[in-house]
Amino acid sequence: MPIGVGIDFTARDIQTKLKAKSLPWDIAKGFNGSAPISDKFIPVDQFNDVKNINFKLEVDGQLKQEGNTQMLLFSFDYIIAYLSKFFTLRTGDLIFTGTPKGVGPVTIGNKLTAYIENEKLLEFEVR
Repeated sequence: MPIGVGIDFTARDIQTKLKAKSLPWDIAKGFNGSAPISDKFIPVDQFNDVKNINFKLEVDGQLKQEGNTQMLLFSFDYIIAYLSKFFTLRTGDLIFTGTPKGVGPVTIGNKLTAYIENEKLLEFEVR
């Protein structure tokens, strides 16, 4: 099981409109480009302790989100076992485990950079 980093965007304007009508808001989460992921994934055996991995997100060079896997409500093993009860998981499937505090809007032109420990794994400009 390798570990990478991804960003789980939500189109808040669409989400708000759909929620106001008591409609499902899946399209506010599943639009094109809504979940960019790192090209590189780090094998778990390269971490001293998967229960203590730091990660962070910078927007235009400013720290916006910072977390550690100690903050997860459930372990990676538990999450995989639980999801396996409902879905057939295959090599290459991605599981997003959660979002630390600091969620906020981004705009066209923002440069987002995501790290695991101090290794930059994802960098792109919002378009």
